[in-house]
Amino acid sequence: MVLQDLRVLSRDNADAVAKHMIMAAVLMDDDPQLALRHARAAKDRAGRVAVARETCGIAAYHAGEWKEALSELRAARRMSGGPGLLAVMADSERGLGRPEKALELGNSDEVDQLDHESKVELAIVMAGARQDLEQFDSAVVVLQRENPDVNTTGVTALRLSYAYANALVLAGRGEESKKWFEHAIAIDEFELTDSKERLAELG
Repeated sequence: MVLQDLRVLSRDNADAVAKHMIMAAVLMDDDPQLALRHARAAKDRAGRVAVARETCGIAAYHAGEWKEALSELRAARRMSGGPGLLAVMADSERGLGRPEKALELGNSDEVDQLDHESKVELAIVMAGARQDLEQFDSAVVVLQRENPDVNTTGVTALRLSYAYANALVLAGRGEESKKWFEHAIAIDEFELTDSKERLAELG
Protein backbone atom coordinates (compact mmCIF):
# COMPACT_ATOMS: atom_id res chain seq x y z
CA MET A 1 0.00 0.00 0.00
CA VAL A 2 2.80 2.44 0.94
CA LEU A 3 4.84 1.65 -2.16
CA GLN A 4 1.74 2.04 -4.30
CA ASP A 5 1.13 5.50 -2.84
CA LEU A 6 4.73 6.52 -3.56
CA ARG A 7 4.49 5.55 -7.23
CA VAL A 8 3.24 9.04 -8.02
CA LEU A 9 6.75 10.29 -7.23
CA SER A 10 9.91 9.99 -9.28
CA ARG A 11 11.90 6.86 -8.46
CA ASP A 12 14.71 8.74 -6.70
CA ASN A 13 12.31 10.83 -4.69
CA ALA A 14 10.19 7.80 -3.80
CA ASP A 15 13.31 6.01 -2.55
CA ALA A 16 14.31 8.99 -0.40
CA VAL A 17 10.81 9.36 1.02
CA ALA A 18 10.62 5.63 1.80
CA LYS A 19 13.96 5.75 3.64
CA HIS A 20 12.84 8.69 5.77
CA MET A 21 9.55 6.95 6.56
CA ILE A 22 11.33 3.74 7.56
CA MET A 23 13.66 5.67 9.87
CA ALA A 24 10.69 7.49 11.38
CA ALA A 25 9.00 4.15 12.14
CA VAL A 26 12.18 2.62 13.58
CA LEU A 27 12.92 5.59 15.83
CA MET A 28 9.35 6.39 16.91
CA ASP A 29 9.59 4.83 20.38
CA ASP A 30 13.25 5.41 21.24
CA ASP A 31 13.85 8.88 19.80
CA PRO A 32 10.54 10.52 18.86
CA GLN A 33 12.13 13.88 18.08
CA LEU A 34 14.53 12.36 15.54
CA ALA A 35 11.68 10.26 14.16
CA LEU A 36 9.69 13.44 13.65
CA ARG A 37 12.56 15.07 11.77
CA HIS A 38 12.64 12.11 9.38
CA ALA A 39 8.86 12.21 9.01
CA ARG A 40 8.95 15.93 8.26
CA ALA A 41 11.63 15.32 5.62
CA ALA A 42 9.40 12.69 4.00
CA LYS A 43 6.45 15.10 4.06
CA ASP A 44 8.51 17.90 2.55
CA ARG A 45 9.36 15.62 -0.37
CA ALA A 46 5.86 14.13 -0.72
CA GLY A 47 3.36 16.62 0.65
CA ARG A 48 0.58 15.37 -1.61
CA VAL A 49 0.98 11.71 -0.63
CA ALA A 50 -1.43 10.71 2.15
CA VAL A 51 0.85 8.12 3.76
CA ALA A 52 3.64 10.69 4.13
CA ARG A 53 1.29 13.11 5.88
CA GLU A 54 -0.06 10.29 8.06
CA THR A 55 3.45 9.23 9.07
CA CYS A 56 4.28 12.82 9.95
CA GLY A 57 1.11 13.08 12.01
CA ILE A 58 1.84 9.92 13.97
CA ALA A 59 5.45 10.96 14.55
CA ALA A 60 4.30 14.38 15.76
CA TYR A 61 1.89 12.67 18.14
CA HIS A 62 4.66 10.53 19.61
CA ALA A 63 6.82 13.64 20.00
CA GLY A 64 4.05 15.49 21.84
CA GLU A 65 3.50 17.98 19.01
CA TRP A 66 -0.25 17.79 19.28
CA LYS A 67 -1.15 20.68 16.97
CA GLU A 68 1.10 19.41 14.19
CA ALA A 69 -0.25 15.89 14.67
CA LEU A 70 -3.82 17.06 14.18
CA SER A 71 -2.95 19.15 11.15
CA GLU A 72 -1.10 16.32 9.40
CA LEU A 73 -3.66 13.63 10.22
CA ARG A 74 -6.51 15.82 9.00
CA ALA A 75 -4.61 16.37 5.75
CA ALA A 76 -4.04 12.62 5.37
CA ARG A 77 -7.73 11.89 5.93
CA ARG A 78 -8.76 14.51 3.36
CA MET A 79 -6.52 12.79 0.82
CA SER A 80 -7.35 9.17 1.53
CA GLY A 81 -10.72 9.21 3.27
CA GLY A 82 -11.73 6.64 5.86
CA PRO A 83 -12.02 6.75 9.65
CA GLY A 84 -8.48 5.74 10.55
CA LEU A 85 -6.52 7.26 13.41
CA LEU A 86 -9.51 8.81 15.16
CA ALA A 87 -8.03 7.74 18.50
CA VAL A 88 -4.72 9.48 17.78
CA MET A 89 -6.53 12.64 16.71
CA ALA A 90 -8.79 12.58 19.77
CA ASP A 91 -5.82 12.05 22.08
CA SER A 92 -4.06 14.98 20.42
CA GLU A 93 -7.07 17.12 21.28
CA ARG A 94 -6.65 15.98 24.88
CA GLY A 95 -2.99 16.92 24.68
CA LEU A 96 -4.05 20.42 23.68
CA GLY A 97 -6.33 20.59 26.73
CA ARG A 98 -9.52 20.17 24.70
CA PRO A 99 -11.27 17.03 26.04
CA GLU A 100 -14.62 18.24 24.69
CA LYS A 101 -13.17 18.21 21.15
CA ALA A 102 -11.87 14.70 21.78
CA LEU A 103 -15.37 13.59 22.76
CA GLU A 104 -16.81 15.13 19.59
CA LEU A 105 -14.47 13.01 17.50
CA GLY A 106 -15.39 9.95 19.53
CA ASN A 107 -19.08 10.51 18.82
CA SER A 108 -18.73 11.00 15.06
CA ASP A 109 -20.50 8.75 12.55
CA GLU A 110 -17.13 7.41 11.39
CA VAL A 111 -16.72 5.37 14.57
CA ASP A 112 -19.02 2.69 13.12
CA GLN A 113 -16.44 2.06 10.38
CA LEU A 114 -13.64 1.22 12.82
CA ASP A 115 -12.42 -2.31 13.49
CA HIS A 116 -12.54 -3.76 17.01
CA GLU A 117 -8.99 -2.80 17.94
CA SER A 118 -9.46 0.79 16.78
CA LYS A 119 -12.77 1.06 18.65
CA VAL A 120 -11.10 -0.06 21.86
CA GLU A 121 -8.27 2.44 21.42
CA LEU A 122 -10.79 5.22 20.82
CA ALA A 123 -12.81 4.17 23.86
CA ILE A 124 -9.68 4.36 26.02
CA VAL A 125 -9.08 7.91 24.78
CA MET A 126 -12.76 8.83 25.33
CA ALA A 127 -12.56 7.51 28.88
CA GLY A 128 -9.45 9.63 29.39
CA ALA A 129 -11.31 12.69 28.11
CA ARG A 130 -14.15 12.01 30.57
CA GLN A 131 -11.56 11.73 33.34
CA ASP A 132 -10.02 15.04 32.24
CA LEU A 133 -13.46 16.52 32.87
CA GLU A 134 -13.71 14.66 36.22
CA GLN A 135 -16.63 12.61 34.87
CA PHE A 136 -15.31 9.39 36.39
CA ASP A 137 -18.52 7.35 36.31
CA SER A 138 -19.01 8.23 32.65
CA ALA A 139 -15.47 7.03 31.91
CA VAL A 140 -16.37 3.62 33.34
CA VAL A 141 -19.48 3.45 31.15
CA VAL A 142 -17.49 4.32 28.02
CA LEU A 143 -15.20 1.34 28.60
CA GLN A 144 -18.03 -1.01 29.59
CA ARG A 145 -19.47 -0.52 26.11
CA GLU A 146 -16.41 -2.33 24.72
CA ASN A 147 -17.32 -5.41 26.78
CA PRO A 148 -14.18 -6.06 28.84
CA ASP A 149 -13.91 -9.82 29.37
CA VAL A 150 -11.62 -11.81 31.67
CA ASN A 151 -11.52 -14.61 29.08
CA THR A 152 -9.79 -12.48 26.43
CA THR A 153 -6.09 -12.29 25.63
CA GLY A 154 -3.80 -10.13 23.49
CA VAL A 155 -2.59 -6.56 23.60
CA THR A 156 -5.99 -5.02 22.88
CA ALA A 157 -7.59 -7.00 25.71
CA LEU A 158 -4.71 -6.01 27.98
CA ARG A 159 -5.11 -2.32 27.22
CA LEU A 160 -8.87 -2.49 27.76
CA SER A 161 -8.58 -4.41 31.05
CA TYR A 162 -5.97 -2.00 32.39
CA ALA A 163 -7.92 1.10 31.33
CA TYR A 164 -11.10 -0.34 32.83
CA ALA A 165 -9.35 -1.14 36.11
CA ASN A 166 -7.90 2.36 36.25
CA ALA A 167 -11.29 3.91 35.50
CA LEU A 168 -12.87 1.92 38.32
CA VAL A 169 -10.21 3.17 40.76
CA LEU A 170 -10.81 6.79 39.74
CA ALA A 171 -14.55 6.25 40.16
CA GLY A 172 -13.98 5.10 43.75
CA ARG A 173 -14.54 1.42 42.95
CA GLY A 174 -11.12 0.09 43.87
CA GLU A 175 -12.34 -3.30 45.08
CA GLU A 176 -13.97 -4.00 41.70
CA SER A 177 -10.83 -2.92 39.90
CA LYS A 178 -8.72 -5.71 41.43
CA LYS A 179 -10.31 -8.34 39.20
CA TRP A 180 -9.29 -6.37 36.09
CA PHE A 181 -5.76 -5.63 37.27
CA GLU A 182 -5.42 -9.37 37.99
CA HIS A 183 -6.59 -10.17 34.47
CA ALA A 184 -4.15 -7.64 33.04
CA ILE A 185 -1.31 -9.27 34.99
CA ALA A 186 -2.34 -12.71 33.73
CA ILE A 187 -2.18 -11.73 30.06
CA ASP A 188 0.66 -9.17 30.23
CA GLU A 189 3.44 -11.56 29.18
CA PHE A 190 5.85 -8.76 28.24
CA GLU A 191 5.06 -6.60 31.30
CA LEU A 192 3.82 -3.70 29.24
CA THR A 193 1.82 -2.26 32.15
CA ASP A 194 2.37 -1.56 35.85
CA SER A 195 -0.61 -3.70 36.81
CA LYS A 196 1.31 -5.58 39.54
CA GLU A 197 2.23 -2.32 41.25
CA ARG A 198 -1.28 -0.93 40.89
CA LEU A 199 -2.79 -4.08 42.39
CA ALA A 200 -0.32 -4.01 45.29
CA GLU A 201 -1.29 -0.40 46.03
CA LEU A 202 -4.92 -1.47 46.41
CA GLY A 203 -3.93 -3.99 49.11
